[in-house]
Amino acid sequence: MSYEYDVIIVGSGPAGYSCAMQSSKFDKKVLVVEAHHSNLGGTWINLGTVPSKALRESAQTIKKFDTQFGTEESRKPYERFRMEDLLQYKNEVLEQENKKVKNDLIKNEVDVARGYGRVADEHTVEVETPIGTTERYTSKRILLCTGSSPVNPTTFEIDQDKVLDYQSIFELTHIPKRLVILGIGVNALEYATTFAALGTRVTMLSENLQHLTFLDDEIKDHLNQELRKQGITIKTGVEVEDVDYNSIRTCVEVRFRNLEGDRRLQVIETEHALYMGGSKPNTANLGLEKVDIQTTEEGYIPVNDNFQTKVDSIYAAGDIIGFPRLASASFTQGRLAACNMFDMPARDIPRQIPFGIYTIPEISHIGLTEKQAEERGHDVTIGRAYFKNIAKADMMGNPSGVLKLVFSTDTFKLLGVHIIGDQACNLIHLGQAVMGLNGDIRYFIRNVMNYPTLSEAYRRAAFNGVNRVYKAGVKYKQILEDKEFHDNQQ
Repeated sequence: MSYEYDVIIVGSGPAGYSCAMQSSKFDKKVLVVEAHHSNLGGTWINLGTVPSKALRESAQTIKKFDTQFGTEESRKPYERFRMEDLLQYKNEVLEQENKKVKNDLIKNEVDVARGYGRVADEHTVEVETPIGTTERYTSKRILLCTGSSPVNPTTFEIDQDKVLDYQSIFELTHIPKRLVILGIGVNALEYATTFAALGTRVTMLSENLQHLTFLDDEIKDHLNQELRKQGITIKTGVEVEDVDYNSIRTCVEVRFRNLEGDRRLQVIETEHALYMGGSKPNTANLGLEKVDIQTTEEGYIPVNDNFQTKVDSIYAAGDIIGFPRLASASFTQGRLAACNMFDMPARDIPRQIPFGIYTIPEISHIGLTEKQAEERGHDVTIGRAYFKNIAKADMMGNPSGVLKLVFSTDTFKLLGVHIIGDQACNLIHLGQAVMGLNGDIRYFIRNVMNYPTLSEAYRRAAFNGVNRVYKAGVKYKQILEDKEFHDNQQ
């Protein structure tokens, strides 16, 4: 049978974009279907990762300036800066990123169809266009990568004016003095520290008793200290009953009760409330029933190790297949899906991938936490480097943070890296490389690193860990000479 395309990609987010790029390198004919009427990149560029991080960069720049040079006549940032200017910078970044994606698709001769795409059969995608017509396209392979969208609250309405969500937060006309964030996940904490850096008094409310439970305990303790230092109030184990204007409509009232203990109604007055609840995969109305693809209870599409669904010609990647639901992972998933569908050699995604949280300061980690390593039976030693002892951190005006190495006492093999501090999401990649090459912490001691840099923290942490092993009774010569050390261990 003759098909119009080698692959049709439904969604132009990170998974779809990378699949299109990789497929074009295999000299395949590619069609990308995008529902947005003008912009490419999906939530990744237009509503999620890129805009939120651009706003964060502006806030962090203001905070660093105040740290180095002091506030102007003790005025808060929200008194000196305009939200309009911060959002204009964000818009410029979005425009640049959209232009890059568009140019890449044009350069690689990838076709684009505007409209809502759904599966019609194993080799056909229907596209409902903005003008109401329906177009049909055929292809040997189909990749579904339509991302995810937020779940709306059930006890109150988001009016997009005083009660905001991830989209309307970018329509603020001023920097708020007070903000209540409903939620305590990764995105909620990123927004909390962003607005706190702008002088906003932030309160966070959550039903959950714990937050970021996947973090190393020590890193989480440092984060909580930073949140307190920034004046961010966190109330956990509470149930929000209503969010609405007060009787004279001068502010928003958030009404909530504790889930345990004192159940009396409590009220917080605020300028704005920001709802940051969970998200759901965009798998409804994709036509999956026409090809008998069943989703999980949560709505995710099951795939095998090749990102292939139960239908041989249909693949899926990104948020719609579940964990880890990261833009960084989706880029790789889309590329590997292209390799697998066209029988090109490719290595699987490594079991250990870095996780980044763009709070102020950043958090990133890869591998096992100290607790996980101990639970798996490793004889664990820890090496730490505090940013307050790093010259570059002093120069940058933010000496808060720690880099923590988790390694095997017997072999010095690096098991995990956990960082909180400036540039953590960049710094993690050095540890990732050493772990990926099955290296050990002595790499950081033997090799010269530029000075002054934040990467120096790896060297300090490695020495700190080695000294702990030395104090436990292992001779320094054994530590530094691989062969003799391993012979003695045997």
